[in-house]
Amino acid sequence: MLLALDTATRQLGLALHDGAALILEQTWPSDNQHNVQLASAVAAALERCKITPSSLTAFAVAIGPGSFTGLRIGVAAAKGMAMANHAPLIGVNSLDIAAAGVPGGGSNALVACVAAGRGRVVVRSYSWRKGEWRPRSDMRLTDWIGLASSIDGSAIITGDIDAAGLETLADAQRQGIPITIAPAGYRLRRAGILAELAWAQRARSLLRGSTRRRLSRYT
Repeated sequence: MLLALDTATRQLGLALHDGAALILEQTWPSDNQHNVQLASAVAAALERCKITPSSLTAFAVAIGPGSFTGLRIGVAAAKGMAMANHAPLIGVNSLDIAAAGVPGGGSNALVACVAAGRGRVVVRSYSWRKGEWRPRSDMRLTDWIGLASSIDGSAIITGDIDAAGLETLADAQRQGIPITIAPAGYRLRRAGILAELAWAQRARSLLRGSTRRRLSRYT
């Protein structure tokens, strides 16, 4: 059983996944109270699913980009539990999690966003190849106007889009920029997606005969 934690931004997410099915998934706005809410939320989730902490055999955590404090809390919690259980810890990029929640297909590019504070976002472009969204650019820091003006060709925008972002992107659409804003249900960065990506990453690591550990990316 894998426990996945996402504390990269203002929302807090957790999921339990047994490798074949998603057992539990929760996402809620924590108002930057991750340090207060995380431990009790994990305990309640395990109790609800009748899972003991010692039966957790793998852990996954969002490693950024994101809030320094939020990431530190999630990474520290996941690392502590992984060490206690002598279990692997898999880190997954927050932008990759956001991208994977959007159905693929077609020729449109996808741009995933993670909030970086003060009206800024960290973004990365993806293209649909071999059944998954794959990065086609490096991560970069920008604002909503900069993002809208950088679109080259049709693109779907997903991830952390606040009210100012929605307004700016809608204005760009009215100006003829070929932007599609992903529906709200797809824009939510989900811990269940994090768990799925972590299982896939672990399977690839086992095939290579190694377990990857990655550091957090703070903004």
